[in-house]
Amino acid sequence: MVGIDGTLDGVPFTAVVQPDGRNGHWLKVGEALRRRAGVAVGDRVTLEIGPARREPEPRIPADLKAALQASAETVAIWSSLTTLARRDWVQWLDGARKEDTRQRRISRLCDVLASGKRRVCCFDRSGVYSGEFRAPVAKT
Repeated sequence: MVGIDGTLDGVPFTAVVQPDGRNGHWLKVGEALRRRAGVAVGDRVTLEIGPARREPEPRIPADLKAALQASAETVAIWSSLTTLARRDWVQWLDGARKEDTRQRRISRLCDVLASGKRRVCCFDRSGVYSGEFRAPVAKT
């Protein structure tokens, strides 16, 4: 995942492009950005992108935030992580398909941080090996 700064028909934005599992990336252009740019799905647009001046912070899910806040030590460790490390943890957590898996991952995340480790072990950020990440398929 790579942070970018860009413009969509002249409207500035910052985003994270997602791995597509095939050594490339895709950009989700959400409704809010489309509205700000005055464009609709299917319109031709001018898109300019480059590396982000500052990596965007990941949105922390409510269940993870609650678990982290249970311990002042865990909050301090989480705050000391790089943006990329926090993004990897959130992506790893969000990759859980079942709720019980998600809850186990939240518990593991807190335990791993408390033990002094700062990064997700053996996490395939690109999706190339796991096949976990794909660009969305257009509706027909």
